[in-house]
Amino acid sequence: MTIPLPLPADALRRRCDPSSWPFATTADLPDLDDVIGQPRAVEAIRFGIGIHHKGYNIFALGPPGVGKHSLLTHVFEQQAVARPAAADLCYVHNFAQPHRPRALLLPPGTAVRLRDDLRRLIDDARALLAAAFESEDYRTRREALADEVKAEQERALSELQERAQPHGLALARSEDGLAIVPIRDGEIIPPEEFHKLPEEEQRRLEEVMEALQEDLEKILYQAPRWERELRERERALGREVAAHTVSPLFEELQRAYAPLANVLDYLGAVRNDIIENFRDLLPAEPAPATDEDDASPALRPDAPIARRYQVNILVDNSAAHGAPVIYEDNPTYANLVGRVEHIAQMGALVTDFTLIKPGALHRANGGYLILDARKLLQQPFAWEGLKRALQSRQIRIETPDQMTTLVSTVTLEPEPIPLDVKVAITGDRDLHYLLADADPDFSELFKVFADFSAEMDRDPQTELLYAQLIATHARREGLRPLDRAAVARVIEHGARLAEDAAKLTAQVSVILDLLREADYWARQAGHDVIVADDVQRALDAQTQRADRLQQQMREEIVRDIVHLDTAGARVGQVNALSVIQVGNYSFGHPSRITANVWLGKGEVVDIEREVELAGPIHSKGVLILSSFLGARYAQDRPLSLSASLVFEQSYSNVEGDSASSAELYALLSALSGAPIRQALAVTGAVDQHGRVLTVGGVNQKIEGFFDLCQARGLTGEQGVLIPAANVVNLMVRPDVVAAVAAGQFHIYPITTIDEGIEVLTGIPAGERGPDGQYPEGSINARVAARLAEMAEKHEQQRSSEEDEDVD
Repeated sequence: MTIPLPLPADALRRRCDPSSWPFATTADLPDLDDVIGQPRAVEAIRFGIGIHHKGYNIFALGPPGVGKHSLLTHVFEQQAVARPAAADLCYVHNFAQPHRPRALLLPPGTAVRLRDDLRRLIDDARALLAAAFESEDYRTRREALADEVKAEQERALSELQERAQPHGLALARSEDGLAIVPIRDGEIIPPEEFHKLPEEEQRRLEEVMEALQEDLEKILYQAPRWERELRERERALGREVAAHTVSPLFEELQRAYAPLANVLDYLGAVRNDIIENFRDLLPAEPAPATDEDDASPALRPDAPIARRYQVNILVDNSAAHGAPVIYEDNPTYANLVGRVEHIAQMGALVTDFTLIKPGALHRANGGYLILDARKLLQQPFAWEGLKRALQSRQIRIETPDQMTTLVSTVTLEPEPIPLDVKVAITGDRDLHYLLADADPDFSELFKVFADFSAEMDRDPQTELLYAQLIATHARREGLRPLDRAAVARVIEHGARLAEDAAKLTAQVSVILDLLREADYWARQAGHDVIVADDVQRALDAQTQRADRLQQQMREEIVRDIVHLDTAGARVGQVNALSVIQVGNYSFGHPSRITANVWLGKGEVVDIEREVELAGPIHSKGVLILSSFLGARYAQDRPLSLSASLVFEQSYSNVEGDSASSAELYALLSALSGAPIRQALAVTGAVDQHGRVLTVGGVNQKIEGFFDLCQARGLTGEQGVLIPAANVVNLMVRPDVVAAVAAGQFHIYPITTIDEGIEVLTGIPAGERGPDGQYPEGSINARVAARLAEMAEKHEQQRSSEEDEDVD
C-alpha cells in the first residue's frame, strides 16, 4: 500500500492571479446590470412573471444573504417599466347602502382630479344654493305656498262662521283656542246671561253649538295635514330650485368624465343626493319662522362640507412610471389587505368610508408584491388573509377582531376591489418545505419556486464578473475603489465561505460587509484605494471580535486544564477535530477520543450515546464501526470483544459523523496495541467498507489544530489527516499555507482507514493475502490475532460453563 504524502502548499489554497485582469482598480469597471451565479433562480422568476394564470406566484427559497430580495426587486422593476401604470383606487359614499362604500378603479391620475373637481363642485354648489334660497323669487314662491295653505284654512273657518251666524252663534278665539260661542248684538253672551235664557232657547243653542263644535274640531284636525302638505310642497320647491341650480354644474363635470361609466354613475348619485338633501350644503339649517309672513332660512357661514361627497383616495398612481413594485416590511393583516379606522363618538367607535386605509395589496395591485415568509407567518391572520385574496382575486377589507371585540363599534363592508398582482415570497428552504407539506393551499397558490444557490462556479470569467460585482456594490455604498490585489483577496475569501476552492459564495451580504469594513480600515490607514492588507485586516478584525471562546478553549488545552497531547504516541487515543458554531462564527476545536477493549459479545459502547449526549448521526457512525469490524475480522468466528469510546472531557452534546474515522483509529490502536502519534489530528467519516468520507468545516478544523500546535510550538511533526475528497474544499489561512511550505505542518489526504492508520502509527496496515492472512506484524494482522484470541477465550469460557452445568 502506498502511504499518502502530505499535500504541497499550493494545494491548500487556490489563489487568484489578478495580473491578467483588465483594470487597475474597481473604479475602472462598469456596474454589473445582470445577476451572476443564479441562472436557475432568474429563469424561474422570469417564468413566474411571464405566465398569467392563477396560482403562478413565486416563492424564492435559499439561504439568507444570497440576494433573493434584491434579485426579485431587480427583475420586477425591469418588467414593471414595460407595463402600464396601475389604476387609481378610491372609495366613495354609497348613497343607497351607506355601510357598503363603493370602490372606483380609475385611470392613473384620475382619482386626484375627480377629488379636486368634486370639491370645487361642492363649493360652487354651496354658494349657488345659498344665493338661490336667499333670492326674492324663492321667498315669493315659498310665501305663496304658505298663503295657499293659510287661505284654505281661513276658507274652511269662514264657511263655519257663516253657518253659525243664522243661529246666533259665532267663531271666537280664546286662551284655549277656537270655540263656538253665542252672541247678541255682535257681543259674546256671558255664561250668567246665557243661563237666563229660556230653557228651550238654551237647548237649541247647545245642540247647534255642539254640532258646529264637531265641525270645528274636524277643521282643526286637518291642520297638521295642511302643515305636512306645506312642508312637502316647500321641500318639492327646494328640490326644484336645487336641481335647477346644480344641474349645470354636473352637466359640465359629466362631459369631462364621459368615458368613465362608473364615474358618471357616481356623479348621478351625488347630484340626486344634493337635490334630495340640499339643506346639508346650506351654511345653516333654516331657522324657525319669526312670524307668519317671514319663513326664509337663516344661514350660518361656518357649516362644513358634507363628508359624504368626499373622495377617499387609497392609491394615487398619477406620478407612476410603469407597474408598481411594493415590498411590505411589516406584513400584518391590516398592512396587507387594508383596514377601517374608527373614531370615538358618544362613547362608541364609529367610522365612515373616509377612514378606509389601503394595504400593500392595494398599492401593488396591477404590479408586484414582495413579502418575507417568516415575517408573514408570524403575524396573526396575515397568511390566511393573503391566501383568501389570491384565491378570490379580490381585496376584501375585513376586520378579524370584530368577532372577538367587546367594544361597541359601527363598521363598514367596503366593496371588494378586483386583484391583479404577482406575489413573491422569500424564505429559507425549510420553511418552503414545511408550507408545502402542511398547507395544501400553498402549492396551489405558489406554483413557481425560485431556488437560490449558496455558491457559484469559480472560473476566470466568473472571477472577473465577481470583481465587477464588487465594483458595483462599492460604488453604491460610497466606498473606496479596490485595487486588483484587494479584489483577489475578497474572491479568495468568497471561495473559503463557499467551502470549495472551485466555488464562490453567493451570499453577497457577507461580501458587502467585508467591503464596508475594509473601507473603514483603509480610511484609518489613510489609503485612497482599498488594498489587500485592508481586506486582511478586516478579516482579522472580524475573527478577533468573535474568537473569545475559541481562545479560551485553546488556552485551557495549552495550560493542561483540558488534557490533549500534541507530541508522543498513545495506544487507544487519537485527536479528533470538530467545528463549533458561535452565532455566525465557526472554529475548529480538537478533542481527545479514547478507546478501551475487553472480552465481550461484540458490542461497541458509545459512552456519549449512553448518557444521551450524542445525536443520532453520531450514534449512526459508531454503529458503522461495529459493522466494519465484524465484516473485516469476524468472517469465520464471532466478534468476541466489548469496546467503549468516549470524547474525553466533553460535557456538551456531540453530533455528526466526522469523528467516526478517528474513533475507528482509536479502536484499531487499542486492539493492535500500536500507539498513535499524538502530533496528528484526524477528521473524516467512514463507511462500512473502510472508505474515508468527506466532512464539513475542513478548513476550520485544520486551522483549529494548527493554532494549538503553534501555541505549543511547531515541531515539523504535527499535521492533520483529512479525507482525500475534501482536498477540493481547502482554502486554509495564508499562515497555515506558509507553515506547510516551510515543512512545519502537514496535511495528509486519506482515502481509506488503512492509509490513515499507517500514517498515524507508522506501521503498515497490511493487505489480506491469497491465503486470507494479513502480513505478519501489520496492524490488521495484530487486530485479527487479538480478536481471534478473544474469540478463543470466549469459546473456552463458554465450554467451561457448559461443563459446569452438566456436572
